Amino acid sequence: MEVYTVTVATGTSEYSGTNNYVFVTLVGEGGESERTLLDNPGLDLCRGAVDQYKVTSRSPLGSLLLVRLEKQRYWVEDNWFCRYVTVELPGEDKVTFPCYRWLVGDVKVEIRAGMAKTLRDESLSQLLVHRKTELLERQNTYRWAKWAPGIPRCIDAKTEADLPQDARFENEKRSDFEHSLQYALLELSLKKLSISFGKSWNDLDDFKRIFWKLRSPISEYCMEHWKEDWFFGYQCLNGCNPRMIQMCRRLPENFPVTSDMVQSSMAPGTNLDKELKAGKIYLLDYAIMDGIPANIIKGKPQYIAAPLCLLYQHPDKGLIPVAIQLAQNPDLTSPIFLPRDPPLAWLLAKMWVRHAEFQVFQLLSHLLRTHLVIEVFCVATLRQLPAVHPIYKLMAPHLRYTLEINCRGRTQLISPDGIFKKVVSTGGDGLLILAQREYKVLTYRSLQPHKDFIDRGVSHLPEYFYKEHSLMLWEAIHSFVTGVVDLFYQSDHDVQEDLELQAWFTDISQEGFAELPSFGLPSKISSREELSTLLAVAIFTSTVQHAATNNGQFDWCAWIPNTPCSMRQPPPTDKDAVTMDMIMATLPDVSQSCMQMAITWHLGRPQPDAIPLGQNMEEHFTESRALELISEFRKELKGIQDNILSQNEGLELQYLFLLPSRIENSITI
Repeated sequence: MEVYTVTVATGTSEYSGTNNYVFVTLVGEGGESERTLLDNPGLDLCRGAVDQYKVTSRSPLGSLLLVRLEKQRYWVEDNWFCRYVTVELPGEDKVTFPCYRWLVGDVKVEIRAGMAKTLRDESLSQLLVHRKTELLERQNTYRWAKWAPGIPRCIDAKTEADLPQDARFENEKRSDFEHSLQYALLELSLKKLSISFGKSWNDLDDFKRIFWKLRSPISEYCMEHWKEDWFFGYQCLNGCNPRMIQMCRRLPENFPVTSDMVQSSMAPGTNLDKELKAGKIYLLDYAIMDGIPANIIKGKPQYIAAPLCLLYQHPDKGLIPVAIQLAQNPDLTSPIFLPRDPPLAWLLAKMWVRHAEFQVFQLLSHLLRTHLVIEVFCVATLRQLPAVHPIYKLMAPHLRYTLEINCRGRTQLISPDGIFKKVVSTGGDGLLILAQREYKVLTYRSLQPHKDFIDRGVSHLPEYFYKEHSLMLWEAIHSFVTGVVDLFYQSDHDVQEDLELQAWFTDISQEGFAELPSFGLPSKISSREELSTLLAVAIFTSTVQHAATNNGQFDWCAWIPNTPCSMRQPPPTDKDAVTMDMIMATLPDVSQSCMQMAITWHLGRPQPDAIPLGQNMEEHFTESRALELISEFRKELKGIQDNILSQNEGLELQYLFLLPSRIENSITI
């Protein structure tokens, strides 16, 4: 008679425990153990519990292959979340079987030991069958769907309720998410204001009426400095959309700025031509906004512009705007606005640029280039890689909650009756057309930060903290991922021959990113370096890039005039005709302002159950070398954290969005 000590760990979130019957059976090369009830229903397997049991076998089992868990209803149905199971014989090493799954209903699951294995490492037919069965079940559960043409494909779920339990928010997360927006409205005392649809604010200071309760140091700084040209330029580098700016070596033909127009903005002894050649002129070009249909909110038309904005790296003043055109086609109705123009005209022109920035930041840099891109990796990973696969183990911590937050985004934020339709100028048809345009030009290369900075010509821009921090984090992530890949793949041939890995890549490139022939992915993964780069892109995008665009949205958008969600009057055609009344009639009304402030706080605030980058709660790897690589990665992140904090010491306006401790390990909001 063999006696095994079995330890069973229950999840720590609310309702993870169960009072149902749970049975365990150990499966080894030599046979199976007794089917053993984990007794004391209602007493064991409680939330956070780590319970120990004795499981017997009439004969030695040999090498353990699987742990079979069965849950059966006792009185009422009660789901259970199992973190892991460990098994040990007296005098032998403990074997860990990671689970991290919900057992829903009367169900039977079999879990593998934690040692990662690719398909070529598998020799036992029983384990090969287990891999195949697991993937067939997952492919039946996680299916591809097309939410709309011309954008990345997504999970087949009309709402978050259609997702399997393993992809859902934990109860605490769900409760917090569903109540925080209402909390914001209540805290801002907006319930009374929010019924004031169509009512303009009286003056710019009037926006402070919704700015008194929820605030942040940066949002307050923004309120004080938003009119200043240097602050406008700073946001192009370190605001919520820091990837729009590009070097301008030659002026676009549709932007006829002359040297005389901007001479007064230049440093003494230079001119526009010299600074163009010196690489000191930069451009924001919102051509992608041209012709986008504007929203109609409660019968009131909204307005959209497609600005061009020229910026100059002044030796003393920093990056400053020097010319703005609010349309792509210059004519008498689209003058070029200059800093020397009447102050209100120049201010309104900058507001129009920032309004375009709101649309591009929210829908393209944030939604499309992080949320929707990563959903492709999520679905492909769940469909094509078994839990024992090393790449599944690497990716799993970066998939947490992403499918549910994306489902909620499609149903609550960008749906025909969602928040964007109610308050944003691109709500309705516009947002989809905008996303489709960006998707057509989306490239794999642009998702790699070191290449993106080179392509945009911004590698030498000073005080571009987003760039500096991104590159440090990219190198750390790429180094960590390369270590993991090299640990489990001894050669490029091993990568090429991994059929599960190649199926995963095919799902990404041909299913998820279908309709995108110019994306730039190869036909297959041919080397360890290609695999490492692809994985680094996925992890960087789901962590660093998402934090860069998401985490500051309240800071930069809470002061509505700085980044308005909509404009209620058309762009000005006469510089001398701009008045404060015109500005107030153009900016979002009271109701729109209330919702913009509430939603950006709701989506941009630190999440109460956030897991920081690298601090994985689920321990999928058990190999000592893999655990060492994780430890080394955490040490490198700690060094980056210290570096960023040191760099920000004494700065009046600090850039802390990419502190590793503030970067979530996955897209959860």
